[in-house]
Amino acid sequence: MSHLALAVRAVLLLCLLATGGMLSPAYAADGETLAGVRARGMLRCGVSEGVPGFSARDTSGRWTGLDADFCRAVAAATLGDAAKVTFIPLRASVRFPALNEGMVDLLARNTTWTLVREAALRVQFAGVLFYDAQAFLVPRAVQNVAALKGATVCVEKGTSTDDHVRSYSAENGLALKPLVYDSAAEARKAFYGGLCGAYAADASHLAAVRMQAPAGSESAVILPERIAKEPLGPALRGGDQSWATLVRWVLFSLLTAEELGVTRDNLQARLRDPAVRRALVADEEAGRSLGVDRDWTVRAVQSVGNYGEMFERNLGSGSALRLERGQNRLWTQGGLMYAPPMR
Repeated sequence: MSHLALAVRAVLLLCLLATGGMLSPAYAADGETLAGVRARGMLRCGVSEGVPGFSARDTSGRWTGLDADFCRAVAAATLGDAAKVTFIPLRASVRFPALNEGMVDLLARNTTWTLVREAALRVQFAGVLFYDAQAFLVPRAVQNVAALKGATVCVEKGTSTDDHVRSYSAENGLALKPLVYDSAAEARKAFYGGLCGAYAADASHLAAVRMQAPAGSESAVILPERIAKEPLGPALRGGDQSWATLVRWVLFSLLTAEELGVTRDNLQARLRDPAVRRALVADEEAGRSLGVDRDWTVRAVQSVGNYGEMFERNLGSGSALRLERGQNRLWTQGGLMYAPPMR
């Protein structure tokens, strides 16, 4: 772990101890976040402690995944260089304090967009980067959710999973007993150690957990039942509307590029088409109002490719997870991914 990540955790621990585990929201002034990013020449991105497909280090120590690539796209848009990102791994229980205290500029960490988080924590969500749903990972011998009646269920602290499991259990008379662990790694270890009859989390996260099964452990499956919606997206500190707009339109630019058939390889050639350029390149006035130059959306696409390229590389056919796109297809292909027009 980097010295910066260790320092962040130390400060967070002191803050949490001083406030009894709660931190009041700290607002950012409009334009403050981009100014800070520019001053240090680096985007600080809060990510998971290691969820393959979203944010995890590879064998060389490089951060990979859909969330990690989105951070690079934002860095390319704002700083002109996708490599200018410091990735800060955070447990779910400290991700919002880290964001609200300004220790990270952007939280891209398998985070579900909810009203409670926007209203009570006063964070802003830039959009949905991945549509998911909560599910159960169970030993292969378990045939359905009904077979879990009375079981202990591993969940991670600081997530909405505990509440969803309790609600689903009450509604279906299952008497499930959530067992909360401080980190995803601890919950995974407990599940494979036989301490829980099931592991509840986002289905995509469970696919990664199944891939990380220790050698010799009993094979596990993800049950087909989905118990809660989990729209995952990048979160930002409240108050800085310009920063929220900029990050939101980085996401929309990646979606627009896919809709237009613009890829990282053909980008420059396709930009010679006036219709493509008009749909993908923001005008100078919009850039000035956000504090960036005109080609910021082009740099975002050039850095990581369009949304479909990101998905396939990290989660789809080009990845170890091999997830179906499902709801994460473009709206023109029967999915939910939709970008508003720039003009």
